[in-house]
Amino acid sequence: MEIKKVAVLGCGLMGSGIAQVAAMAGFDVTVLEAEQRFLDKGFSNIEKSLAKFAEKGKLKDSAETVRGRLHGTLKPEDLADCDIVIEAIIENVAEKKKMFANLDTIVKREAIFATNTSSISVTEVMTATKRPDRFVGLHFFNPVPLMALVEVVRTIATGESIFETAYEFAKKLGKTPVRTSDKTGFIVNRLLVPYLLDAIRAYEEGVGSIADIDLAMMKGCGYPMGPFTLLDFVGLDTTYYITHVMFDEFKEPRFASPPLLKRMVMAGWYGKKSGKGFYDWSNPEKPVPQDAALQGKS
Repeated sequence: MEIKKVAVLGCGLMGSGIAQVAAMAGFDVTVLEAEQRFLDKGFSNIEKSLAKFAEKGKLKDSAETVRGRLHGTLKPEDLADCDIVIEAIIENVAEKKKMFANLDTIVKREAIFATNTSSISVTEVMTATKRPDRFVGLHFFNPVPLMALVEVVRTIATGESIFETAYEFAKKLGKTPVRTSDKTGFIVNRLLVPYLLDAIRAYEEGVGSIADIDLAMMKGCGYPMGPFTLLDFVGLDTTYYITHVMFDEFKEPRFASPPLLKRMVMAGWYGKKSGKGFYDWSNPEKPVPQDAALQGKS
């Protein structure tokens, strides 16, 4: 099947990014949200991002042309004739299933359903629909307009042609897709999460300071950013949630949340988005390591 019309569920950080790259790739995109204010905020962020892309000469079409391909709606029925529906709402399996169950009766039978989940079982979300053969995972990475990778996730029920269509769609978005199966964490988080958790444990054990551990992994391993900077960008609350999903699945200590991570999340220290995490982000240009606070020192 040929994909022409794209629907995106949610206009938050991930949803707006997915909508933007689809519009930049030439697709007609409709974004569904629960309230107009969420659409307004998301589309405002898209317009700012498009302006930056245009300034750097990275748009094939004008920002106005790309923006013209984007449409917002509060009505699920406006997605009826879309060819692919990509869900990017909160990481809550009940909410995802509720949304897909509703749209399953509205969107044409030929359409592909995809979830952008980073940790929830694609198969479990799929069970809310009557189109298991047309259900896949499309896991984008934040920030979507800049990150090249998309994990294309196949369940045991996904049709071969549907999986390949989704894979080719990711390529048309200008992304680099990789094929993976519906195993918790897929490829990236399966390998990344234990590394991040080990960094926290090493810090708890006094191996090094926040800045030194970050610097060591950057200069010693060639990583673009250290584990604590990455944790603050991903969100400590998001990471904490993922640890629960992965530990419940595998029951292995390497996926369990370190005590420090739990306490930081309980304190509302989620990382850059909340202003504090392993770093104080009051000045985003010069984040300050929070060793003293985390070690109970004045």
